[in-house]
Amino acid sequence: MFLAGTWYVLDLSGAAPEDASRAGGLDVARLQHHVLAPLLRIGDVRTDKRIDFVGGARGTAALEQAVTTGRAAVAFSLHPVTIDDLMSIADEGGIMPPKSTWFEPKLRDGLLVHTI
Repeated sequence: MFLAGTWYVLDLSGAAPEDASRAGGLDVARLQHHVLAPLLRIGDVRTDKRIDFVGGARGTAALEQAVTTGRAAVAFSLHPVTIDDLMSIADEGGIMPPKSTWFEPKLRDGLLVHTI
């Protein structure tokens, strides 16, 4: 968490997930359940105008700049979701939390054919 010019570590690993699903245990879900919703009153990250997202390729410097210029009050940098998490959640029939599926590099649009 970047706040007032300083980086802080928030360890939510011991915080109870919202539910028993694999998606509920992701960092992004714990942040939403234990920080964004109860402390900042951000219920829906898809529609709340008080929250914005910075793609991972822009790095922490972009987060720092948003806070130091006053565009944001606080910034959070999260560990990326692993491919194992993504595949397990898909195999469970689950849904990834909002804004948790940012991948770099982006694939080009198009049709892919795999020879069997």
